[in-house]
Amino acid sequence: QVQLVESGGGLVQPGGSLRLSCAASGSIFRIYRMGWYRQAPGKQRELVAHITTKGITNYADSVKGRFTISRDNAKNTVYLEMNSLLPEDTAVYYCNAANILVSNLNYWGQGTQVTVSS
Repeated sequence: QVQLVESGGGLVQPGGSLRLSCAASGSIFRIYRMGWYRQAPGKQRELVAHITTKGITNYADSVKGRFTISRDNAKNTVYLEMNSLLPEDTAVYYCNAANILVSNLNYWGQGTQVTVSS
């Protein structure tokens, strides 16, 4: 069992920055691929970025060059640095942990709201 707690969301103006954090507890963090997803009103949840246990990253085209995902295995935490935010980045952002040893074993955080508006 893994518990994920996100923080760092909020209201920001277009062009601004935010950093999301996701603290994991309850299992061995380093065996989980970590990811950030988002869901805007009326839309499906979509992948924003993920980072493998070896630090390899992957990003959605819409955030490439603006967002950076990173992980600190010593702190059991994954981060999402978001720069040059756009109104279309407005969504609830969810942290995800996918066990690399057990197929389809996923955990989700409760989500944190990010609103980009002037």
